[in-house]
Amino acid sequence: MMSGGPITVLLADDNLIVREGVRALLGIEADFEVVAVAADYDELIARAEEHVPHVLVTDIRMPPNFQSEGIDAAKEVRKRNPGTGVVILSQYDDPEYAISLLAEGQDGYAYLLKDRVGEGDQLGHAIRTVATGGSALDPKIIEALVRPVSTEGDLTESEEELLRMVAEGRPHKRIAAALGTTPAAVAADVEKVFLKIAQGASAGASGALRRLQTLHNAIVDREEVGETLEHMLPEGIAEKLRQMGKRVGETERMVVTILMSDVRGYSGIAERTDPMNLAGQLNDHRALLIDAIQTHGGTHMQFTGDGVMAVFGAPFPQ
Repeated sequence: MMSGGPITVLLADDNLIVREGVRALLGIEADFEVVAVAADYDELIARAEEHVPHVLVTDIRMPPNFQSEGIDAAKEVRKRNPGTGVVILSQYDDPEYAISLLAEGQDGYAYLLKDRVGEGDQLGHAIRTVATGGSALDPKIIEALVRPVSTEGDLTESEEELLRMVAEGRPHKRIAAALGTTPAAVAADVEKVFLKIAQGASAGASGALRRLQTLHNAIVDREEVGETLEHMLPEGIAEKLRQMGKRVGETERMVVTILMSDVRGYSGIAERTDPMNLAGQLNDHRALLIDAIQTHGGTHMQFTGDGVMAVFGAPFPQ
């Protein structure tokens, strides 16, 4: 649930059967509400402006040109409403599409294959993840991303480690904290790795196998442990448990700072503000809060109405 209500979703696909099938799939979940649908680029932009959804779920190729309208529209929606999560549903496992989507960072983005959406809770998990600023990639997309090898040789050890962290869905700020660098430097390095992989020349099977094994292990670990833990625990806690080999139920004493904040006079504001405008204001408010919390190394725990709860000093000591 978002702010005491369901996660609002805008669904975009030019294929009526696919669109209604996904709508029916989301209708099963109590914490989702499809507030609008769209069949082309212009309609998608208009509906996003009208409803300001928490999450956009869209196809890639739509009218008018059937090229990359879904990705282009998603980027435009994010420019206008930075807090909007984006889930791309595609029949293409071409890494070029994923690279295009993630070129400006992976936070709040997910890329799933349509033929695997019905497997387990992939779509539901992706929507919940991007709604809170996380990211998710279909394992087949990850495999397609790492299959090509640069003409200049294998990825270096540091590049392999960086790619593994990206594959796990870690945001740039968390990767930067782990590597002792800045988010801007991580973004630049990720772009270089993606460009290197995308060159697509063959050079050294051992390196390719080693990278695939690293990513395979990360994916299996996340699938077997992370899926359960991440539904139960706040962001970051599940990751720390996996990294440290701890079990649920173990305890640890830490010195932390808890932030609890809300909007002064919100009840009065809500009473005299149009609901759609209020939703847009809350969306902007959440985006700014999440950015500020993550910038200072905090972990966003939850939103409740206009209120936010965050923790500093856990799961990673400061």
